[in-house]
Amino acid sequence: MKYILNRSRFFHAVALLFLSASEWALSGLVLAQEPIATPGILRPGENLKIDGIPDIPAALADKVRKYTEARGASVLDWHPTERSILVSTRFANSNQVHRVAAPGGARYQLTFFNEPVGRADYEPTSGKYFLFNRDVGGNEFAQIYRQDVATGESTLLTDGGRTQNGGWTWNSKEKLICYTSTRRNGADRDIWIMDPTDPKSDKLVVQLAGGGWSVQDWSPDDSKLLVMEMISINKSNLYEADIATGLLTPLTDPKKDVAYGDATYTKDGKGVYLTSDAEGEFQQLSLLSLDSKKVATLTGDIAWDVENFEVSHDGKQIAFGVNERGASAIYVMDTKTQVKTRVASLPVGVVSLGRWRKDDSEIALTITSAQSSSDAYSLMVRPTTGKGAGAMQLTRWTESELGGLVSSDLSTAKLVEWKSFDGKMISGFLYEPPKRFTGKRPVIINIHGGPEGQSRPVFLGRNNYFLNELGCAILFPNVRGSSGFGKSFVKLDNGLLRLDSVKDIGSLLDWIAESPNLDANRIMVTGGSYGGYMTLACAVEYNQRIACSLDVVGISHFGTFLKNTESYRRDLRRVEYGDEREPEMAAFFEKMAPLNNSGKITKPLFVVQGGNDPRVPLSEADQMVAKVKVNQSPVWYLMAVDEGHGFRKKNNADYQFYATVLFVEQYLMQQQKAK
Repeated sequence: MKYILNRSRFFHAVALLFLSASEWALSGLVLAQEPIATPGILRPGENLKIDGIPDIPAALADKVRKYTEARGASVLDWHPTERSILVSTRFANSNQVHRVAAPGGARYQLTFFNEPVGRADYEPTSGKYFLFNRDVGGNEFAQIYRQDVATGESTLLTDGGRTQNGGWTWNSKEKLICYTSTRRNGADRDIWIMDPTDPKSDKLVVQLAGGGWSVQDWSPDDSKLLVMEMISINKSNLYEADIATGLLTPLTDPKKDVAYGDATYTKDGKGVYLTSDAEGEFQQLSLLSLDSKKVATLTGDIAWDVENFEVSHDGKQIAFGVNERGASAIYVMDTKTQVKTRVASLPVGVVSLGRWRKDDSEIALTITSAQSSSDAYSLMVRPTTGKGAGAMQLTRWTESELGGLVSSDLSTAKLVEWKSFDGKMISGFLYEPPKRFTGKRPVIINIHGGPEGQSRPVFLGRNNYFLNELGCAILFPNVRGSSGFGKSFVKLDNGLLRLDSVKDIGSLLDWIAESPNLDANRIMVTGGSYGGYMTLACAVEYNQRIACSLDVVGISHFGTFLKNTESYRRDLRRVEYGDEREPEMAAFFEKMAPLNNSGKITKPLFVVQGGNDPRVPLSEADQMVAKVKVNQSPVWYLMAVDEGHGFRKKNNADYQFYATVLFVEQYLMQQQKAK
């Protein structure tokens, strides 16, 4: 049984702001303190450090409550012998593992930790235990645990140190897992094998150099592993590793700039299904023959990225997802005839594939849209021959609460385009407020992270408050460097081209100025991670054209960022941003750094940071706040000591939201009155 480490999940930092707490990527160990209510004032807990943020009225929490209570559910795994599933959802402060016994059934909680639990899946023969991982305080040093279903007892399986452990994959005999770990030196990601019932069986089988390695699959005879080396979003290499010797045999040409995504062995072990952009701009599903090394393209007629796929246990069917300008389409293909059937009647949104059920009768899905939080579904797929051949039935397993929001009242995404400085067409998703708001509306520009991320039509969670109650429009741009638009587009912001993506926002400001329903005098720019860098860069470059900006876990200087980010990811980021050790690039970083141009920022700035962030370290926020304060312009700073790359605990995310509402009301909504 394989576990796919999808290329987009590997590279993309969490980018969107204001989403529900369940949609942030990381976790924390220290129990986040509930804000302490004193008469009329909402006080933060001791884990939250604030600077420059005014007192938050206690009444604000009640006013916005229905926008903070939505939750989502994501499929984790099927039970191996029963028609039941594991899902991830939140009932208290963080996401935990729950069991759902039947479609529409109750969510029965199985894990009860302060820390959010990430991936989880059953032991694949009887389901007597499941494996899961979690980290400490958002530091991303995830450990693997085993939890006994009968007793609820959890056992730590990995070393428990400052190491990353995950991406486990079950062997064909379903007794062993292989997984990757940085425990040897903190930087290189090696491959280990373990019997989960005996942690002492753990052994290193393949020693590797670099932080971009993942195991895609075991061979059917359990003698080899399919191993991927991710160099960048545009280049990766596929190998076969011999378990007995630890030797790697290349299956693809390491000299070619080809990006490979998911990969898995065929049922007979004679080939490998994979996705790659070798034949064009987009990721295509292909079949590699291990004997001839020839590759046959299976989806050449689909002009979009195949972003993930799942092969049925019997090898007769492949379900795969396609990213069509941000929205998902799902197909099921017969591996013998290669006939593809598109799944009809899916909601417009984003669909993530789960696994096939053990009997291959249905596949699990997680679906989210602008009008629905994420929920668990299954797709019943009938055999390709016989009565009812090819028929498909979508079944909803969970219906997550929207916290008082009404689905039909929520804005849907509208695809918009504008011409940038060099003639390139840039697109994004625009959410408009209800029609009761008249006149030109203030605009929040929310820039995704990555930078190879992509804004897609998903549930906006807390964002709906700004639409429905304040009448703001929200625009999520996909500037150059975003994924989903072809490999050439992804490369357009690399290295010395970094500021061209910032210019795309400048052209967007021009487009807003020409839009009859949008107010060019009331614009806020925001974003997380790389989107935080874009926010700071726009605050520098377009200070006179925006009202305010909100940076979450953003990069303020690429040179200091690359020096201080965790070693296991440094080389991966150098491929995208440039190598700070090269004089030309170092000089460019100095010239374009928002930190070094902070004197140009005179509009209000709000900075949010996690104290344990391993990707964009705390120092990036601290140094930026200190420099901008010199300008004597308003600077708000919120730091959570028990969070990492974004706030994931609900009470921390709630306080961030309260402060954000105050910031928007004071500096974006009041801008017109000040004129």
